[in-house]
Amino acid sequence: MKKKSILKGVLFVGIGASIYGMLATFVKMAYHDGYTTSEVTTSQFVLGIVGLLVLNFIQTITSKEKLASPSRKEVKMLMLAGTSLGCTSLFYYLSVQYINVSIAIVLLMQSVWFSVVIESIISKKLPNARKVVSVIIVLLGTILATNLINVDIELDWHGVFWGLLAAASYTLTMFTSNTLATHLPVFRKSIIMLSGGSVVILIFLFFAQIGPLHFEGLRSFYMNFTENTEHIHSFDYSIFWKYGFVLALFGTVIPPILFNLGFPNTGLGLGSIISSLELPVSVTMAYVLLGEKVFSIQWLGIVLILFAIVLMNLPSKKELAVVEAS
Repeated sequence: MKKKSILKGVLFVGIGASIYGMLATFVKMAYHDGYTTSEVTTSQFVLGIVGLLVLNFIQTITSKEKLASPSRKEVKMLMLAGTSLGCTSLFYYLSVQYINVSIAIVLLMQSVWFSVVIESIISKKLPNARKVVSVIIVLLGTILATNLINVDIELDWHGVFWGLLAAASYTLTMFTSNTLATHLPVFRKSIIMLSGGSVVILIFLFFAQIGPLHFEGLRSFYMNFTENTEHIHSFDYSIFWKYGFVLALFGTVIPPILFNLGFPNTGLGLGSIISSLELPVSVTMAYVLLGEKVFSIQWLGIVLILFAIVLMNLPSKKELAVVEAS
């Protein structure tokens, strides 16, 4: 029975990671159709909240037990934590605007070693040798996966900057999601966090698109950061039905549900290994649908990163002994 539960958990986490890995490809396709980062993120978060509200309502009326409700303090903490969720999507999509999806996802996966650093700071303990080796392998894999050793390649620093910011924000999101209000039903918790993320998205929408369109001062401020005036236009609502539903389902609705169903059965270690499927799926989707070139050396880098994730999450001999004793 336990093996069946673990297998079910692996399936849920694997599907969730694969779906999330497809997200950036659809974002890139939306960019090709002339939509802006503001329009993409706004449609994803608005429709994501609507979808979760519907699911939460269904769960509330069908549940035989009374569902836990958050306190005021928990609502504030979850909304504050949700801002990192909004920043992750925003920074990641900005990165995709400047560089290939296959490189942006590799930069996002730097959260693997970012989390080791944060964990060490919080625990005030140096990471063990295996984690240090894993971090070194991740960095080596990143050099290969981004094809930095090719002297002819030119990476737009804007994309690298936003990609690394996305990784930092994603690391913060993972830590807060696993520690705050864990007793709440997943839909309720996700709605509150998405609401916090939406604040970030709406502020960006105003300063990057709506504000510069109507206020000359904001237009001049915006032009200091970009020469692309095509982004300064009225909000195109067709994004909601053309890409919004796919982005909301693949980014803010289905993966969190599958992760919350799968991780309790797999455990954090195995779940983290399975969720790394996001990396090869994202690169493959970009190759198939966008025609992005992915060289053999980049695949080698991706394999190294995946190996480091497995190495980092394998149980130690002491942990195996505890499991066997119990």
